[in-house]
Formats: sequence, structure tokens, C-alpha cells
Amino acid sequence: MQTAIPEPSPAPPSHRSTGGSVRSEIHIKRAYAARDLEQDGQRVLVDRLWPRGLSRLDLADAVWIRDVAPSTGLRRWFDHRPERWAEFRRRYFAELRGNPAVETLRQIVAAGPTTLIYGAKDERHNQAVVLTEFLGGKTTPAKAPGR
Repeated sequence: MQTAIPEPSPAPPSHRSTGGSVRSEIHIKRAYAARDLEQDGQRVLVDRLWPRGLSRLDLADAVWIRDVAPSTGLRRWFDHRPERWAEFRRRYFAELRGNPAVETLRQIVAAGPTTLIYGAKDERHNQAVVLTEFLGGKTTPAKAPGR
């Protein structure tokens, strides 16, 4: 028996792309968190690797855009070390500027509420946080809050 994958809700008129920025509702959450049918909208996995311990069925409703994730070299260098966060953000922004997969993600976000999902344990230091800034039209990473 096949399960229908819900279509993303149509975006209200205020959710539109303007220039390089996307004006829409973007949420971020761990891939292991429960789906919120009322808030999540379209779920997008933004990891290069599939989250450990989850089956494809666990995230069957998510679109996987692995090419929008940090490069393997950057991901390995960062290693989720908070002391490398500022430099990770700077380098990842540089990667995103030339990445054609960003346009695919912008189109999804422009269509309506979107939740970027990731596998990292650290909820403050991960690529979904940086992607949200980038999609919001920032041209450089914001100053990192006090560590």
C-alpha cells in the first residue's frame, strides 16, 4: 500500500521571493524531531549525508537537497566545533553564493512555509542556521552571538 505524500500548502501572497532574498516562513529542526503538521510546511533535508538511525520512510515527506549542504571538506573541517563557527559560516556563505542548488531551495521556500531539517545534535551551530540567514538575503554572515 502506498502512502500519499502531502503537497506543500500554497503560500499566502506575502510569501514571495524578492531579489536574492526569500520572504517566507522558514523553520529549522532536527531530523529526529516529530513532524508538526500545522507548522512545518514542506520539509527539506539539508544534510549531505543521511541522518544516522533514520530510515527513508522516517523522512518520506521531506525533499532531500544534499547539494545545498556544506562541501565534504568544509563539513569535515568544521566537525561541529563551536570555536570554528564564525569561520564555518564565512566559508559556507562563500560556497552558497556559487551553488545552483540554492535556487531549488529558494523556489521551495517561496512556495510557502518550509522547515529545513538537519541531523546535527547542536541546534545553534549547524548549516540550517546559516542557510536561513542566507535565504533571508544576508550577504555576509551575521556576527556570532556570544559563545
